Amino acid sequence: MKPKINKRSLKFHLIVGLVWTGLWLFIYAVEGKFPFFVRVPNEIWRNIYLVALNYVFFEHWVPFILKKRRYLVYNIFIGIFFVWLVMMLASWGVYAWRQLGISLGVYTSLRTDETLGHAVAFQAQGGFLSLFFFGIIRHIYRYRKLQQDAQRLRMEKQEAELNYLKSQTNPHFLFNTLNNIYSLSRIKSDLAPEAIMRLSKILRFMLYQISGDYIAIEQELRIITDYIELEKLRYDESLHVNFNHDIEDMKQAIPPLLLIPLVENAFKHGVSETRNRPFVDIHLAVSKRQLSFTVKNSTELLKDEVTVKENIGLANLRRQLELLYTDYELSVQQENYIFIAVLKINLASHVQDQVYHRGR
Repeated sequence: MKPKINKRSLKFHLIVGLVWTGLWLFIYAVEGKFPFFVRVPNEIWRNIYLVALNYVFFEHWVPFILKKRRYLVYNIFIGIFFVWLVMMLASWGVYAWRQLGISLGVYTSLRTDETLGHAVAFQAQGGFLSLFFFGIIRHIYRYRKLQQDAQRLRMEKQEAELNYLKSQTNPHFLFNTLNNIYSLSRIKSDLAPEAIMRLSKILRFMLYQISGDYIAIEQELRIITDYIELEKLRYDESLHVNFNHDIEDMKQAIPPLLLIPLVENAFKHGVSETRNRPFVDIHLAVSKRQLSFTVKNSTELLKDEVTVKENIGLANLRRQLELLYTDYELSVQQENYIFIAVLKINLASHVQDQVYHRGR
């Protein structure tokens, strides 16, 4: 069976061979001991052999030596044999290649050695040094490649997890919205058609406008507003909702449906359980890529009566933030009859943006 040629590895060794040749030619040019233009074909001829030797050794022989076998002693004997073989090829082989070049007229002899041993030893210096040079560069290259592959795998894993969290959030959000319509339909409310219309707007938004990684913050405001109006249909005038914002740039990009879980949580776990004077107070501010989102809602609980526990929506949001941003803060606290959720994000700390800039 013929050994399989890995084109990427072969390309790598060819590039390293060009660098190796360039280094030697630079040294000769600085020293000026021999005519430079005589050295050029000599180095090219010699390094054709050295590139081939290093490629075969590192890409075929080393993996063969390290191949897992039944007995370790087999690996030891095989390793000793191939190390001896590469030493012969890096010394006697280089010398024989030089002699072949001389006989073909492509290599010019620039030195006279007293004995064959001296000639072989001199050629062996370059051969062994090339093995060291190629080995170090290959190790650095493979280490960097492993790092890049590991980073890519982490990003792919995080993206898959993020998509899974989104797939959980959207049905969860729609389920709660359908419950609102169901409540209206049970009492045969005249508001049910309007609720269905608002739900259709939300569905249209989710189907056609949030397929990408980002949306403009004005679009996020629109769906929050539609959701608030849909929730208000369930309550009488006793419910007080205040939604205000101070946004520097309405085109500022954010991940879609990032803020809605906090609004949804305020209605589902706050207002719906409040008997007297229910309210929701929402404030969004974005300035110099710093986002601050505060949601306050009424509850029936005192500060000392409950330990704050995060539901699925808040837990999913927290994990999404971990995957999306490196600089953020999400805090929730229970005061007397008031639940407060505060989200702060440095929008410039988006993970994908940072990876892109590092890649440049």
